[in-house]
Amino acid sequence: MLYHAYEINHAALAPLRDVVEANKKLLESPYNPASYTWMGRTAVAACDLFEAMTRRYTKPIWGLNETWLGEQPITVKPRVVWQKPFCRLLHFERSFADLTGIHGEGGWCHPRVLLVAPLSGHYATLLRRTVDAFLPDHEVYVTDWSDAREVPVSQGRFDLNDYIDYILAMLEFLGAETHIISVCQPGPPVLAAISYMSELKHASLPASMTFMGSPIDTRLSPTIPNRVAMERSFDWFKDNMIYTVPWPNKGVMRRVYPGFLQLSGFITMNQDRHVSAHHKYFEHLVEGDCDSVQKHREFYDEYLAVLDLTEEFYLQTIRDIFQEHKLAKGEFIHRGLTVKPQAIKTVALMTVEGEKDDISGIGQTQAAHDLCINIPSGMQLDYIQEGVGHYGVFSGSRFKSTIQPIMHEFMRKVFDESKERVFQQENPHLVRSA
Repeated sequence: MLYHAYEINHAALAPLRDVVEANKKLLESPYNPASYTWMGRTAVAACDLFEAMTRRYTKPIWGLNETWLGEQPITVKPRVVWQKPFCRLLHFERSFADLTGIHGEGGWCHPRVLLVAPLSGHYATLLRRTVDAFLPDHEVYVTDWSDAREVPVSQGRFDLNDYIDYILAMLEFLGAETHIISVCQPGPPVLAAISYMSELKHASLPASMTFMGSPIDTRLSPTIPNRVAMERSFDWFKDNMIYTVPWPNKGVMRRVYPGFLQLSGFITMNQDRHVSAHHKYFEHLVEGDCDSVQKHREFYDEYLAVLDLTEEFYLQTIRDIFQEHKLAKGEFIHRGLTVKPQAIKTVALMTVEGEKDDISGIGQTQAAHDLCINIPSGMQLDYIQEGVGHYGVFSGSRFKSTIQPIMHEFMRKVFDESKERVFQQENPHLVRSA
């Protein structure tokens, strides 16, 4: 009934929102003398804040229309290149003639990068700045996960193993030598997918895998979300976190973990900060500080836009990853085979963590190195960024100026070493000079 109450509450507020919007237009009209007074600006700010606090935030747009190659601007257009009911694969196409052409010194080609966005409440657009940082020198592909409330029940179930199958299918679609990057939640299923492919000696194995703030082993440096998952039983999550999608959504009757519940959890973790941010937003509206107002809107338009997760995906993730730690213990099963990270031998591994990460604590992502024991040490890199929290690992100034360049060089090193191995295999009788 909670989901129904949520929908009814939103519908009940609609007339009031219309009245407030009409009052706002009247009060801020340049023909209204009150609009030039402190009291008038305060009333407009109150109307604006009410609208921001009560509206439903829809999926944000990417807004990435341009990138730069050297000093030349290049048009960018996202295009769907692969699709299934619960996910679309977006390719951010750049408009120059040869996307795989040579750029830079040493024959460094534009590599394919698959960014696996988290399916944990927010839309893939949360990685907008991540995509933007990679666009100049990479062919960027992003997983655009579907909102479960918009997927009809006729499309069937979607659980953690289906998620892994989607990753496998996308890697097979993109082909070998892709560099896969998982941000937060996708870490375990991506590692499972590559382990599964390695066990089967799949031809489409990626060149490298990078895990950023991922819960590979949540027993290490447990955070508040990790403790909540352990302190409550599986049945508690099943009884209290799962609800039925109501009409008129396309996914009516589908059982889901609602995005608004996930959002309430996020906000509760940092409640004082969010209250303070909205108080400052109100003050900036009254003062007419347009830059600060715009920054606030851009952040919360993204942060407050959430999607629903299917019941089976959410509950299996809680049980297998956060409660029973099956991947970390070597007990996770995919399609009848035990997932063995030690089977990975030819895929380079990089992990990135944030010093102040309060979602995935220090060590949880590094655990991938302990599991992938057969990857040569020269093909592994662990990096901890000082002074950043969870979102700073994949977005923001530190990511763009420090983390992304390190990732870029790691991929370049993998590319150069791969080219060297191929040369030696094809020309065993030759010895290359230093």
